[in-house]
Order: sequence, then structure tokens, then C-alpha cells
Amino acid sequence: MAKDKSARDIPAISGKHYERELRKLQIELVKVHRRVISEGLKILIILEGRDTAGKDGTIKRIVEHLSPREARVVAPGKPSDRERSEWYFQRFVPELPAAQEIVLFNRSWYNRAGVEPVMKFCTAEEHEAFLEAAPRFEKLLVRDGVQLIKYYLDITRKEQARRLREREHDPLKQWKISPVDEAAQKHWRDYSRARDSMLLRTHHDAAPWIVVRADDKHQTRLNVLRDLLQRIPVRAKLKRRLRPDPRVVREFTEELLSSGWVAR
Repeated sequence: MAKDKSARDIPAISGKHYERELRKLQIELVKVHRRVISEGLKILIILEGRDTAGKDGTIKRIVEHLSPREARVVAPGKPSDRERSEWYFQRFVPELPAAQEIVLFNRSWYNRAGVEPVMKFCTAEEHEAFLEAAPRFEKLLVRDGVQLIKYYLDITRKEQARRLREREHDPLKQWKISPVDEAAQKHWRDYSRARDSMLLRTHHDAAPWIVVRADDKHQTRLNVLRDLLQRIPVRAKLKRRLRPDPRVVREFTEELLSSGWVAR
């Protein structure tokens, strides 16, 4: 199959254009959030991706102007001894959205599909059990009225290396450096295999994966916002006007893995 070369066709945008577009999208998102509140919707947004893929920055732009009472960010840490003895999904359940809420997971239960098997924090049996259970768990959430939106931010190996070097030399980003980050390049191929397995095994109609090419931070943030506005129930006119760029954002299909659309 011919390789998809469109990743190199994503245009860079000026800082002024980025700020103008970001403000427009954030205004629309505030309007949508009002509807989430007035109609009692429950929105859960999961952001996964390779280390340095830009999850923090993307989440910041999503929640920046939303009501802090009805918009929460959850960043799961290392499980405690007690949590390790629980049903795997148990510690995430208290963080799920109630009516009127938008909750964003900066990483999630999908740690067990990526960093845990790669770094040997779980067994092969636990990894396999998770891949079987996750779609069933998510379908239960959706059946109970949660709208679950899952993004995977994908970057190239070269861009990840550049961002890791930047972290090392930026005193404001020192807190982001961890042993897991330091192993990201060494285990690049392992993470690629884990990503592919996760996308293939846990993509389903109730909660599909949306894959985002994230080498350009400005394009990533704008297009995630556009895609998000498409997925949360909004006016049809808005949906037509704010379509995401398909060179940056696509709903997962198996062809994305074989065509070269994702980073190898």
C-alpha cells in the first residue's frame, strides 16, 4: 500500500492566526459548555499519546475558559498499594462525570495499554485482560449516558527527541521529566506496538479513537478543539463551519497503521 505523505503537507500557521483561531474556538466551546450544563450532559474526554505529545497543552486550551465547577481535569498518578489490589477500573470510577460536567483525563485507564506493559509495570496476562475488558467497560458508561471521546496524540520519533531535549534545558519544564520519559526513545518500537494493539483492540462504535498528528502544537490544539466541537451535540451550522483538518485528525481505521499515517 502506498505510504500516506500528507503529514508533511500540514501547513504551519503564524502566531497571530493561531491566537485568533484559538479564541474563536474557545468562545464556541464556552457556548457548548452552557448547553452541557443546561441539558445535564455527561462528557468524558480521554487524551492519550506518546510522552511529549502535547496532552498538557491541549487540555489547558480546552478548559482555559470553561466553568471550573463543571469542568475537571484528572491526571492519575501511580496507584497506591490498596489501589493495586482493587479491580483495575475501580480507582477511575469516582472521577467519572456527573450530569452537567466535562471531565478530561490526562492519561487514563489506558496506562495499562501503553506505559505499563512497555515498562513491565503489569504482566502480559493483565495487559490482555485489560484489552478485553476496556471496550465492555466503556460501553457500560456510554449506555448510562456518558459521552466518551478518546484522542490519541501521535508524534514522530524525531519530534519527540527534540521535545525531550527541550525539557532537559527548560527550568520551567523540569517537573515533566521522569524515568518513563527518559525511556521513551529507547522503547520507541515497543510503544509503537503497544499503541497499535490498543487502537485495534479498543476502538469501537460507542467510543471510537480519534488519532491526531501532533508534531505541530498549534495545529494539534486547534484541530482537537474543532473535532471536539463536532462531537459534542451542537448546532448543525457550527458543525459545518468548524470542520477539523483531515491531514491532522482522523477517526481510527486499521488502514492508518498500514498506510504510514501514524508515526512508526
